[in-house]
Amino acid sequence: MRQLHKLADLGGYHLHARDGEIGKLKQIYFDDKCWVVRYFVVHTGSWLLGNDVLIIPSVVTAVDKENKRLEVDLTQEQIRNCPPINTALPVSLHYEQEYYRYYGWEPYWTDDLMFTPTPAMLTPAIPPPPLDEKPELPKEPAHPHLRSSDEVEAYQLHARDGEIGHVEDFILEDPGWAIRYLEIDTRNWLPGKHVLISPTWIQLVDWAENEVKVNLTCEAIRTAPAYDPSKVISREYQVALYKHYGMKFEKD
Repeated sequence: MRQLHKLADLGGYHLHARDGEIGKLKQIYFDDKCWVVRYFVVHTGSWLLGNDVLIIPSVVTAVDKENKRLEVDLTQEQIRNCPPINTALPVSLHYEQEYYRYYGWEPYWTDDLMFTPTPAMLTPAIPPPPLDEKPELPKEPAHPHLRSSDEVEAYQLHARDGEIGHVEDFILEDPGWAIRYLEIDTRNWLPGKHVLISPTWIQLVDWAENEVKVNLTCEAIRTAPAYDPSKVISREYQVALYKHYGMKFEKD
């Protein structure tokens, strides 16, 4: 059964390995080419010195809404010994290769015939800087399609004829952990209104300009059915949303 989850809600969830707690969900890394979650970024507790670790969605076996937990089919020892990640910097393909090699999993990109790594993507992972020193951020992403949710939440939404709001949150679909919608806050233009945008309507995520560009007009977005973040996203609402944009809703 498909379920939709607001990333902001999941941000308070604890992740539990087979033998104990791992930590709290901090953010996600997602692929803006196919709009799926590639990694959950988990901030660990004292058992791992508060470091961040990456967890792939396919090892999440259950979402416990009542107790705000994600169950993970790994052990704490496996997670403790996985290659360390510096989430202050973009994830390199070199790190991803080491990560998948450690767990013995087939990398997600092996099925992508269009995937061609660039030299920057192959750059070895950079160790974390000293605590009193801020990392120097790159001028362009090492992995052009792997995005941080924390980064993109600050991006402006740019319609065909101008800016209309900014990305507020992500709506994830389980199973599969695809990004089904982006929640857009238009309060700077349309006081108090939130709307949903499907990734299939997005033309480009512009890293340099901090923009999400959509093939829609400002007027179409302005008059779209309002989204209430406090309510469950019903099938009826989604059908009305697609109909508004002249598209057919075909999800089960």
